[in-house]
Amino acid sequence: MQVAFHLGAHCTDEDRLVRSLLKNRGVLASRGIQVPAPGRYRPVLREALKALRGAEASASMGETLLDAILDDDSAQRLVLSSESFLCAPRRAVEDGALYPLAARKAAWLPALFPEAQCAFFFALRNPAAFVPALAARLDGHAGFALPDPAVARGLRWAPVVEALRDATPELPVTVWCDEDSALLWPEIMAAVAGVDDDLALAGRRDRLLEVITDDGAGRLDSYLGANPPATTTLRRRVEAAFLERYARPDALETVLDLPGWTAELVDEMTETYDADCERIARMDGVRFLHP
Repeated sequence: MQVAFHLGAHCTDEDRLVRSLLKNRGVLASRGIQVPAPGRYRPVLREALKALRGAEASASMGETLLDAILDDDSAQRLVLSSESFLCAPRRAVEDGALYPLAARKAAWLPALFPEAQCAFFFALRNPAAFVPALAARLDGHAGFALPDPAVARGLRWAPVVEALRDATPELPVTVWCDEDSALLWPEIMAAVAGVDDDLALAGRRDRLLEVITDDGAGRLDSYLGANPPATTTLRRRVEAAFLERYARPDALETVLDLPGWTAELVDEMTETYDADCERIARMDGVRFLHP
């Protein structure tokens, strides 16, 4: 069996991916791909992870987990998604780093299914937007400390991805930038589900519809209906052109209201993020999805 672990990050998904994939439950099940509802497996896996703490699950425990998660035993691929697989939201930025628990928690996950072929999937987000989003989500939470500007400048995703690779070097890692999700959503869905990009999955435009106006979405549908794109690259170009013209005014903006955070700091962090992504894209064992 194959197990696809979608790890988040926090403030990038809010279960959008699993909701899109669940629209195709029947189609995927016919191909041996199971996408169970999160409520069915998250509590079960959370308790199993606490009990095992990185030790491999026994054969009987593995069977018990699968029985609790799956409707039948014919699944060839299992998709599991949780933004808190690596840590709780309050620990996503800690000790001056992003996801400092990534190495330990990443090693624990495949131990749940030691006989399976596992893979990790992870979305990055510009720390200049990620930290404010996390701060807004955890506003007033006693366990979260907002990093000051000097610390924020040093936040990098490359160490997180390196930690995943070092902890589980045999597991492939697929990453993408959340900022590109609206244009990459069909490819992200296909990658996590383990199907070909050209499989016509429902929900392929779910992320795009969040950031484009209703008028723009209607015009895009009409255009693509009359001019079906011959390639994925052409489809992305068309969607990008419509998004540029018809983007919702507030959909792509980040509200910056943090003490000491200036426009200059955001620009600096954004440049660092771009360089960080280039570094990650060159890592062995990492597939980086680009629009």
